Amino acid sequence: METTRQSAEQDRSAERRRRELLEAADRVVLRDGPGASMNAIAAEAGITKPILYRHFGDKGGLYRALAKRHTDALLASLRAALDAPADRRERVEATLDTYLAAIEARPQVYRFLMHPADDPGAGAGLGVDQAQGSEARFDVGRHSAPLLRRLGEELAQVIHDRVDLGPDAERLARVWGHGIVGMMHAAGDWWLGERPCSRAELVTGLADLLWGRLAAASDRAGGPGF
Repeated sequence: METTRQSAEQDRSAERRRRELLEAADRVVLRDGPGASMNAIAAEAGITKPILYRHFGDKGGLYRALAKRHTDALLASLRAALDAPADRRERVEATLDTYLAAIEARPQVYRFLMHPADDPGAGAGLGVDQAQGSEARFDVGRHSAPLLRRLGEELAQVIHDRVDLGPDAERLARVWGHGIVGMMHAAGDWWLGERPCSRAELVTGLADLLWGRLAAASDRAGGPGF
């Protein structure tokens, strides 16, 4: 019993320490964006880099932990927008605006997640083979694609649960879910970089693009409605 209690306390302590390290990483990312380095994050947390590696393995492991943290928060906000008491068009616009507002509010975090830069000194303290196997192969596509796929699958499930798409509804919902996420990501990335219009104008334009069949589709029988 004592051993079990000690093990549970150790697990809680490790989880608390991991959360503290992620918060330190967040502060560095907010300051440095995609240039955030393992050296800077370790210094912010008041630890050595080998200890940071012990918790996350490499920059890719830290990236995945941060991506999950921010994706969880974004998904919660998107679900709240989808569940708001409003008509369908308003909820579509609110969902688009929620995504764009999130990347606008924390552009450095967005750039870190979608445009991460290599950390030339990240392998210091590891063997040559370990360093080459961790930081040297860090690239945007390998790490950010799963994040976008997760958003696409989550949105596909929402669409499937709420909208009557007729025969082969599950497949079509996944087409729509991934298509909408791809559209939001590409348009948002372009908009954040160039700011060619206001956020409200971009939301309206994207909602207009989506509105055709979505406006005509009925709510799914027995579903929460959309």
